[in-house]
Amino acid sequence: MLNRRILPNLLLVGVVAVLAVHAGDGSAQVPAEAEERLRAIFEQGEFNAKDFRATWLRDGSGYTVLEPVPGANGRALVSYDAASGKRTVLASPSQLVPPGATEPLAIDSYTISPDCGWLLLQTSRGEARSRAADYWMLERTSGKLRRLVAGVLNSISTDGRRILYSDQGNLHVYDLRRDRVIALTKDGVVDTVSNGRAVWSPDGTRIAYVERDESRVRLRPMLIPTDPSYPEVISVRFARVGETIPTLRVGVIDAQGSETRWLSIPQPAEGCYLRKVNWAGNSHEIFVEKLSRGRDKCEFLIADIRTGAVTCIYQESNPAWITGYHYIDTGPEWIRGYRAFIVLSDKDGWTRAYVYSREGEEQGVLTPGGVDVINTVIVDEEGGWYYYYASTENATQQYLYRVRLNGISKPERVTPTDQPGWHEYDCSPDARWAFHTYSTFDTPPVTELVQLPEHRVVRVLENNSELRKKMAPLISQPTEFLQLDIGGGVVLDAWMIKPRGFDPSRKYPVFVYVYSEPARQKVLDSWNILHTNIDYHRVIADLGYLVVCIDSRGTPGPKGAAWRRAIFPSLGPLSTEEQAAGLKEIARTRPYVDMSRVGIWGWSGGGSNTLNAMFRKPDIYHVGIAVAPKPQPHLYNAGFQEKFMRTLEENSEGYRKSAPINFAEGLKGDLLIIHGTGETNTHLEITEGLVDRLIELGKQFDYFTYPNRDHSIQRGKGTSLHLRMLMVRYLLDHLPPGPR
Repeated sequence: MLNRRILPNLLLVGVVAVLAVHAGDGSAQVPAEAEERLRAIFEQGEFNAKDFRATWLRDGSGYTVLEPVPGANGRALVSYDAASGKRTVLASPSQLVPPGATEPLAIDSYTISPDCGWLLLQTSRGEARSRAADYWMLERTSGKLRRLVAGVLNSISTDGRRILYSDQGNLHVYDLRRDRVIALTKDGVVDTVSNGRAVWSPDGTRIAYVERDESRVRLRPMLIPTDPSYPEVISVRFARVGETIPTLRVGVIDAQGSETRWLSIPQPAEGCYLRKVNWAGNSHEIFVEKLSRGRDKCEFLIADIRTGAVTCIYQESNPAWITGYHYIDTGPEWIRGYRAFIVLSDKDGWTRAYVYSREGEEQGVLTPGGVDVINTVIVDEEGGWYYYYASTENATQQYLYRVRLNGISKPERVTPTDQPGWHEYDCSPDARWAFHTYSTFDTPPVTELVQLPEHRVVRVLENNSELRKKMAPLISQPTEFLQLDIGGGVVLDAWMIKPRGFDPSRKYPVFVYVYSEPARQKVLDSWNILHTNIDYHRVIADLGYLVVCIDSRGTPGPKGAAWRRAIFPSLGPLSTEEQAAGLKEIARTRPYVDMSRVGIWGWSGGGSNTLNAMFRKPDIYHVGIAVAPKPQPHLYNAGFQEKFMRTLEENSEGYRKSAPINFAEGLKGDLLIIHGTGETNTHLEITEGLVDRLIELGKQFDYFTYPNRDHSIQRGKGTSLHLRMLMVRYLLDHLPPGPR
């Protein structure tokens, strides 16, 4: 048993309290092989998959990509013809050497002008925390390279002669021919008023933009560790649950900088959100998607800047929240020359693609009932097809489907049926080609160019062959995907990683990885961008644990609207019950599960669910590691929390049930809480309230803070590795590994 103690280390009155915690006495040593693998994951990045990044040409005939040049510094910008593979150099390293310099520019990003006559290049200089961007113009015919005046979120006008950009909260237009900058807005104030999300009108004469006014949003002090004795304190805007949120309004301004005309969009006293803002197919009407503060109502508005009239062409409401959960583009996808649009809605219980006229009349539904559209991929109006993601039988996987725009045909699966797993497509503008990326949980991604709709493979663009070889000896057996029937018609998806040399006749401890919030699924048959977590879990498994992850109701899987909204209006209670029920079902059906040795861990919302598990189900979970949790959800940001729970004033009981701090007296097992003191997401003070409560209750626990680290706790050399080693040591100390 560890000697656990909490020692006050430093108190900055009124700003932040930093607690130094000794999480264990270090009696457990991480085996050398495990440490070596952890270093390979978190220091060398040995198991990171290579991705393929390219940009389609406007006509869909080919794509552009930045490529290293053997024997030369810098990268070349090249284009490839999709059909033939012909390679054309658009900008070589030798062309990217500025006057007076000896080395070529290192391009971060680029934009090709509408007439393809020149390139807008973005480079950067300085260290990560103080990096500055520079912008350059390369004329393709003459090869002339010159620095431009530009800024972030830039876009080129339709005539290719002007660049619209944002700087210090204001919008500017740089005129290439006249070499001058036109200030469009002047009211921008850093961290208070910003003008952005700007879009050119189709004729290039006007610009629509969104003004974000945070002047009434409360200020929150933050510590900047400039000097150990005299640190700097700055104030940042933070809209907490129930507090004032930023005020948004849409303006239209002449590209020459005339006075802004504001759209007459009603602003409720409690505030609202504006999602999509764009021109509605012409240069005198603007489309605005307006969401209520609670995200339980959505309106599609058309504003005529000639008359000032604002018309609602579509609206949807739901007692919980409307369809557009995280990462889902609900529309509109305009068709028929902007006379109609496609919108995603789960108003009948499943996310389906509906067609509406510009006047707001429902004209049909494209996709079948009983199946969720995961997301829109592309609309091929010329060919008459709507392409979308769905998975009709397995919510952990994703496939490409298409259906006729006239709504009279059955959906067709485009993805080959012999490739079970996760598929993503980046389609050319004409929908004839796509970058197809395929992976599974145990198989690194392969990206290939395919021709649609036949799905004919034209060429392999990245196969991650080296990574496959490295992973082969580390994946001793396939990850098992489970379906857990916990009763009441509820079946949960889960995965399990077993240790090397697994013997089903013996019993193994279980280490649960939990998130189970509406932001994302964790049980996916995919090699995704967070695969370092999976690599980490393979290390844990090979130490002698069964590593398990369960998605309970409330996660955004394609399992129907009732599944996704079952958690409303309180995040935490339902997932805690269903996680425990799922674990019991695993133990019931698999005798090698040792329920006397169960640990759980999670990050952010998963950290909160870890606390809930340890406090509310102490007879099931014996060890918990909560990283950057939010044990007091009413102190979290309004943008996320209110969507799923409304405000504290509206839903006090929901917040009471949700908050782990209210159930801290239930702690019996060993708990480690980890936090960064520089948090800008789940603020340290949210967790410190729980620390004080546990102390008040006389509960023994461990608490470790990383100085000045933010939510990801990765800044600074060695941080990520240190955190993972800390977790492994704690696990080995408190949850004996290996079979019995």
